[in-house]
Amino acid sequence: MANTRSTRVLIIFALASAILAAAVSGDAAAATTICNVRFSELAECIPAITGKNPAWPTGVCCSVICKADLHCFCKYKSEFEKFGVDPANALALPTKCGLELPRGCKNM
Repeated sequence: MANTRSTRVLIIFALASAILAAAVSGDAAAATTICNVRFSELAECIPAITGKNPAWPTGVCCSVICKADLHCFCKYKSEFEKFGVDPANALALPTKCGLELPRGCKNM
């Protein structure tokens, strides 16, 4: 259960980041990073965090999540819903990729 909550947080953040990337011009979005990951890389995870039944994360998405600073992402968890990201989907992503969020990040 704790892993599910952690995953939701990360998914929400990933989607929020991807949405922000879309709002920024192409070159700037590709170069902009958050929590050690480029916005353009986070876009790989959009299918895994959107919709009522999101797709399973691809290998590319999981490789992006694996290199992300999860402590950093946790700082943004309260922002995910502002970008239309379902917390349940966001918190499921790290677990689906074989990761666990830091303890302090698990409580929403």
